[in-house]
Amino acid sequence: MIGMLIKLGSAQFDQTARAYGADLYRYAYWLCRDRFVAEELVQETFARAWKNWASLEDLAAVKPWLITILRNEHARLYERKRLDYTDDDPQELDLPSAVQAGAHLELEQLVEALPETYREPLVLQVLGGYECREIAEMLGTTEGAVMTRLTRARQALRAHLSDPAKARAI
Repeated sequence: MIGMLIKLGSAQFDQTARAYGADLYRYAYWLCRDRFVAEELVQETFARAWKNWASLEDLAAVKPWLITILRNEHARLYERKRLDYTDDDPQELDLPSAVQAGAHLELEQLVEALPETYREPLVLQVLGGYECREIAEMLGTTEGAVMTRLTRARQALRAHLSDPAKARAI
């Protein structure tokens, strides 16, 4: 009986990992801007999730639960982070082309210039596709606070996009 429960839990976990792995990676990449670190964060997230899989009470809340674990793992990463120095030749680095980088640079700079309290819910909603209720659970705040932050983030972006002089002032 116990073996059957373990197999059932394992199958559900595998299914969950396949379903949400790409979303977690996108969010992790947004947090750290490094694909290797993002992959490591996702692996650590799934490792912690597997250890605590039995304590998950509501399978419908698995995605916010995983995002919360990922955010905590990202925070832990910087608690113990030491600066890495490298002697790599700058020409060997894999840099995006000027056209590719310029296409999204302005919007990315505007989003990055937003205060983190506005930026994080906006990214979770736009990139992650989460509802306000889910974002509130992930950030540990109320749904009303999330809606207010989303509205203010959009207003700030609209203001800067409609007036290029403001965009340069960020």
